[in-house]
Amino acid sequence: MSRTVYCARLQREAEGLDAPPYPGAMGQRIFENVSKEAWQEWQAHQTRVINEYHLSLAEKKSRDFLTQEMEKFLFGGGELAETGYVPPKDAAKDT
Repeated sequence: MSRTVYCARLQREAEGLDAPPYPGAMGQRIFENVSKEAWQEWQAHQTRVINEYHLSLAEKKSRDFLTQEMEKFLFGGGELAETGYVPPKDAAKDT
């Protein structure tokens, strides 16, 4: 049986992660308060942020920026970095 958490991002009960996805206290906080669905949303957003801001994860400054964005995305508390991503139009609506 999978575990459930009250997801801070989705604001509802949802399936929890199988293990902390990040090291340290932040990883434990995510494990206890973020669902698999919200973590997958973060991973997609993270990819857009890395690409659009040309982040090099070898640089501490980039990793710190991404960690701050992750916390804002998952737990709120601030304006997220802008990305130019526009979801594709639903082809079914256009017919």
